[in-house]
Amino acid sequence: MPHKWTIAALVGGAVILTLLVVWRVWSASHVIAGGRFGASGPTPVGIAVVSTGDVPVIFKGLGTVTPLATVTVRSQINGQLVQIAFHEGQMVKAGDFLAEIDPRPYQAALEQAEGALLRDQALLKEAQIDLARYQGLAAEDSIATQQVDTQQSLVHQYEGTLKADQAQIDMQKLNLVYCHVTAPVSGRVGLRQVDIGNYVQPGDANGIVVITELQPVSVIFSLPEDEVPTVIQRMHAGATLPVAAYDRNETTVLGQGQLAAVDNQVDATTGTVKLRALFDNKAGTLFPNQFVNAVLTADVLRAAVLVPSAAVQRGVQGTYVYLVKADSTVAVTPVTLGASAGQNVVITAGLTPGDKVVVDGVDRLRDGAQVITPSVQAPSGTSNASPKKWQSGTQKLHHRHTQDPGTS
Repeated sequence: MPHKWTIAALVGGAVILTLLVVWRVWSASHVIAGGRFGASGPTPVGIAVVSTGDVPVIFKGLGTVTPLATVTVRSQINGQLVQIAFHEGQMVKAGDFLAEIDPRPYQAALEQAEGALLRDQALLKEAQIDLARYQGLAAEDSIATQQVDTQQSLVHQYEGTLKADQAQIDMQKLNLVYCHVTAPVSGRVGLRQVDIGNYVQPGDANGIVVITELQPVSVIFSLPEDEVPTVIQRMHAGATLPVAAYDRNETTVLGQGQLAAVDNQVDATTGTVKLRALFDNKAGTLFPNQFVNAVLTADVLRAAVLVPSAAVQRGVQGTYVYLVKADSTVAVTPVTLGASAGQNVVITAGLTPGDKVVVDGVDRLRDGAQVITPSVQAPSGTSNASPKKWQSGTQKLHHRHTQDPGTS
């Protein structure tokens, strides 16, 4: 009995193995006959027509809103704070009254200095009269010349005293001016750092209040060093380069400005260069130290050749497209890429306006394959596209279809 079961098992295994071999041969024949490139008849694909349009060359960088001036208003004299004339968050102009320091001690000192001046003026006048008398007597040889010289020196002393008195008066007048604290720059005042009744002095670290200039305001952002020569070239040509500031999500425009300056060195740690753009910020949407996405429009490519990004493929020989010919066959055509504009990409060499390229179904194609083109897709216009969606030509393109025709 065991011998019979063994024979049956061997026969059954042989039958199963035979069926597997037959199934594999059948599957392989069907793959060859109707597989990826062996299907009979033309392949349905989606195509697009090569068009032209204006494409801005833009560069993006992360930036920080930086005020042109930030001033901590401090007292220039010692005294008691008796009045605060601003509201926290208020917009002020240069010269606006902000606070008052008790002026009475300095007013009294001014009057004292003025009194000393009057006294010394009288002493000087008396000394000058005596000098004139002595000079007359000396001319008659009635007194010694030394007495005249001594009187002349006394007159000079009183003249110096008058200058010192006048300097004291000017100092006390300046102190009275310092009692009236005004805004040194235009901007927005922050939270007050001291309350009425406190004794303030020039050495106070926090001061009275901080004023930040917001209109205009600048944005400092960085660009890779490879992109800076294009910007410099445009600036030397006298072009005004617009800069847009977007929020973190790049969905809302916070301000429109223009490039003002480029730094004079490359940051060796990051390989970037800092740039400053100026914004009028009339809407007040930009705040100091706010992070924004800066979008710089360096140039505009006029009448550029455009194709959808989905049409561009990559292989060992570089970038290429499947060009649809008049006989409904496709040809692998190498292309040279330029800047990317939304869903489209600029072609600098390899295609002409009016050509048709495959944008859908490229994974089933090979050079010379017959195709069916049920629909034609034209690249969307770029003249009204939002610049925040455009990328510089130095950024890489990524596609789902990366079929290399050389390995088909």
